[in-house]
Amino acid sequence: MPAQKVETGHQDTVHDVVMDYYGKRLATASSDNTIKIVGVSNSASQHLATLTGHQGPVWQVAWAHPKFGSLLASCSYDGRVILWKEGNQNEWTQAHVFDDHKSSVNSIAWAPHELGLCLACGSSDGNISVFTAKADGGWETTKIDQAHPVGVTSVSWAPSTAPGALVGSGLLDTVQKLCSGGCDNTVKVWKLTNGVWKMDCFPALQMHVDWVRDVAWAPNLGLPKSTIASASQDGKVIIWTVAKDGDQWEGKVLHDFKAPVWRVSWSLTGNILAVADGNNSVTLWKEEVDGEWQQIPNAEYGLQEQPRAHLIY
Repeated sequence: MPAQKVETGHQDTVHDVVMDYYGKRLATASSDNTIKIVGVSNSASQHLATLTGHQGPVWQVAWAHPKFGSLLASCSYDGRVILWKEGNQNEWTQAHVFDDHKSSVNSIAWAPHELGLCLACGSSDGNISVFTAKADGGWETTKIDQAHPVGVTSVSWAPSTAPGALVGSGLLDTVQKLCSGGCDNTVKVWKLTNGVWKMDCFPALQMHVDWVRDVAWAPNLGLPKSTIASASQDGKVIIWTVAKDGDQWEGKVLHDFKAPVWRVSWSLTGNILAVADGNNSVTLWKEEVDGEWQQIPNAEYGLQEQPRAHLIY
């Protein structure tokens, strides 16, 4: 399929682009303080809506699973997270505003839908907050105070199914875990136990020598290991794996890109990783049978505008 150019209509840098569940619409976040909704098809794109309400650059957007309706979350330098709800087609309203954080909210991620409507948020104030929808329409808040004291750059949820659950005899109990990256150069794993978030990796995962810009927990489809990718200002992407709870995570450098690496994103099957780097390119990587990671040939995409870091103080 040939590359398709999408005119977003933004007046400033675009920091995030996310496709909805059905692949029909894009949501984009920009330094012009707005979010754009764009309809996409094989041949054309169409502007559908502009969402205004943030008072600063919008760093990330995230679509909720469609079982919860047409919902979009956004986070901004203004310290707020806004939940947008579509009523009539292409008519969006602010369903809720979370203003628990005291500085820039840099990353948001919806939990796997099996866990309910649940949003994790990482902020420059060092904290991670998790908002869970209640049956009465309200929200319950849990927090990880000072997860990364000098700032949280990124959050990502673990799959809701424990590794190996589909191939072993284990019951399909749901798991509530997060990973996070921060300005302390580390990746951390968190687990919710009896309503309290506790660190689930000791020590913190530390192979980077500069800010971690992004983390992404791979879908495991019941495979017998957990995998996290982390991207850093130091130019490296590291693949972290662990076989089972309680074991030590092991890190392996995927590649040194010789430029800051902004974002990492897994395919739905969890076996291909997309990497966006400061060389203005996106590359695809696949794990070979021998465990080595190889770039997929002829799958490099030049970017006209660099996907800038979504963390500014």
